[in-house]
Amino acid sequence: MKLLVRNLSRSTTEQELRILFSAHGTVTECNLVLDQATAKSKGFGFVVMPDEKAAKLALSNLHETKVANNKIRVKIAQ
Repeated sequence: MKLLVRNLSRSTTEQELRILFSAHGTVTECNLVLDQATAKSKGFGFVVMPDEKAAKLALSNLHETKVANNKIRVKIAQ
């Protein structure tokens, strides 16, 4: 299941995002969306978790939690 993670701090790294979601299950893919001009984070990214149950658990546990002083939003990617 692919999850969209929004409102990330611009300083949050892919590794930090992977660790955050790995606490709830296996993460097969994790990537931040970067600005092409500056190569800096745009404040959102995607996490892919193959186990749907673990992905839904991560979504419910992490949605609207504080990460690096930002309240992140997690939802199923369309």
